[in-house]
Amino acid sequence: MTTALTLVASAGDDGDRILAVTGEVDMSNAAGFGAALDRELAAGSSLTVDLTGVSYVDSAGVAVLFDRAASHDLRLTAPRLLDRVLRVSGLAQVTKVTIR
Repeated sequence: MTTALTLVASAGDDGDRILAVTGEVDMSNAAGFGAALDRELAAGSSLTVDLTGVSYVDSAGVAVLFDRAASHDLRLTAPRLLDRVLRVSGLAQVTKVTIR
């Protein structure tokens, strides 16, 4: 059973955008996840994606993050559970990843 994806945008103390993500990111919701990232990236110069509430991310979700990290100032905060997928996929080499 897939856990619903919840996306909550806010402004950080430094004015940068934050997108808090909760649930599972997979092929069923990757397009909506990408659209939310695009909205937030258009609203500010950089974006922190808080993935600490994410329990699962598949290749579609990783691809969405790769697409945005290639051309934007994107930072990720992730739980230890996602550390391996972010490292093995190479995403940790193209953007800043903080594990919590």
